[in-house]
Amino acid sequence: MSTFERLSAYRPYGLAALRIITALLFIEHGTMKLFGFPASQMSGPLPPLMLFAALLELVGGILILVGLLTRPLAFLLAGQMAVAYFMAHAPNSFFPAVNQGDAAILFCFVFLYLFFSGPGAFAVDNRKLA
Repeated sequence: MSTFERLSAYRPYGLAALRIITALLFIEHGTMKLFGFPASQMSGPLPPLMLFAALLELVGGILILVGLLTRPLAFLLAGQMAVAYFMAHAPNSFFPAVNQGDAAILFCFVFLYLFFSGPGAFAVDNRKLA
């Protein structure tokens, strides 16, 4: 058995690390919009669509973090990121590095991966109900 084949035993833990770090970064986007933390250049009340996005980022991010309802939420959040990219970033330029849509694209595809793969280790979704 090769070294790389032996690494497969750790796949659920790598997936959990991806899920947890992605969720923490995603939550930060919600707190920035809702609470101005970390510091944001936004000011004033949020438009309804932006408020909805911020709530999805905060609440959805927390649920993904603990691994609760991972697959349906990941599907919803992937869609949110696709909409965010095409509404807010793509009109500014074709190139993600120019239109600052890199994060939206990465979040979209990481959430799609979580939708297909599940939460990995350390997830509430993995608990067996008595």
